[in-house]
Amino acid sequence: MCDTQGVIYEGRGQGMNEWKEEFQASKEWAGKTLKDALVGADVFIGVSGANLLNAEDVSKMAAKPLIFAMANPVPEIYPDEARKGSPDAIVATGRSDYPNQINNVMCFPFLFRGTLDCGARFINDEMKMAAALALA
Repeated sequence: MCDTQGVIYEGRGQGMNEWKEEFQASKEWAGKTLKDALVGADVFIGVSGANLLNAEDVSKMAAKPLIFAMANPVPEIYPDEARKGSPDAIVATGRSDYPNQINNVMCFPFLFRGTLDCGARFINDEMKMAAALALA
């Protein structure tokens, strides 16, 4: 698992918190980057920033990779670019103008349904967390 600082590994101080520690890799990953972590990877789930990946990065992933590039409005990689690196990739974005939109489709209907069901007049952080935990 990576964040804006690179691979999340055991003993990393910068940018760590109790939630990231649950997913930390061994110390051998110290100093490794997102691009290092992609080599042989089956899945990329991006919720970070625009244009982080290119076709060459995807070509180094495992066969038939699953790529969820959900940064908005510009995803980490566009589907056509991802398929240049791996034509058999399954690619989804958070954008409604591309097929396989997933981020809003997964969360918002459930968050809104819960809001309506309980008669709430606003959405707060606790409600967002409850929706995320229910989906998990």
